[in-house]
Amino acid sequence: MDNPSPKVYVTRARTTGAASRGARGREESREDGRDAFDAREIFEHVRDINDPEHPHSLEALGVVREGDIAVDDSKNRVKVEFTPTVPHCSMATLIGLSIRVRLLRTLPRRFKVDVLIAPGTHTSEKAVNKQLNDKERVAAALENANLLEKVDLCLSGKTAI
Repeated sequence: MDNPSPKVYVTRARTTGAASRGARGREESREDGRDAFDAREIFEHVRDINDPEHPHSLEALGVVREGDIAVDDSKNRVKVEFTPTVPHCSMATLIGLSIRVRLLRTLPRRFKVDVLIAPGTHTSEKAVNKQLNDKERVAAALENANLLEKVDLCLSGKTAI
């Protein structure tokens, strides 16, 4: 275990219906009839992903924060930066892959999703970012049944390891 005693933060209350497409107000709709997305909604999708080593959510560990999410709805782009709990976290790729898979499963296909380690927060930042944003590497990782099982465990709210 890379970080046996991580700092756990108080999480904020869930925004009622924020992650539900049907609960959005008309003022958030675009002129073309599609609902607009914002950082808050993306955060609602990723905040409850479980850390692979700890029985805490990524939000509770400070790994994902709403302020580290950028959405350009008009350009169909979403960028999520996350901060591992320690600079040498061996689970950073699994965490990033879990974030990517959650967004791929929930967002419309029109979005290009970038998942990155926040600059300066991991010793292998460049290598991990390259893996997380290479379509072929992600596809190959998701074909690995053992790895996909670990991702699904993180997404289910259970500890993967």
